Amino acid sequence: MKIKAGLCLLLAMASFNSVASERSDKAWELVDHGALLIDVRTPNEFNQGHVKGAANLPLNTVNTAFADIDKNTPIVVYCRSGNRSGKAMSYLQQEGFTQVHNGGGLDEMLSSQPTK
Repeated sequence: MKIKAGLCLLLAMASFNSVASERSDKAWELVDHGALLIDVRTPNEFNQGHVKGAANLPLNTVNTAFADIDKNTPIVVYCRSGNRSGKAMSYLQQEGFTQVHNGGGLDEMLSSQPTK
């Protein structure tokens, strides 16, 4: 029974990593084509490390921080794990933004960052 549980856990982790990789790979593709890269973590988290070129617009400011951004602008959001960026993406889509992508978490984004 323990072997089956371990195997299921391993498969679930591999599946998650595949999905995580897909969303961050797509995020980099969008950024390479001019999408805005937005870190929705707190300023303190951002100052501890972030993706080069990202702007810091914390989740608690999303309702005002995007006011001057055209709703057709491609945007990639990320956070620590993908949870807050998912909330930001949902909010922005509800507000009429048409091209928002959740890049997931910081580590995810950094590990899949293309080398140039």
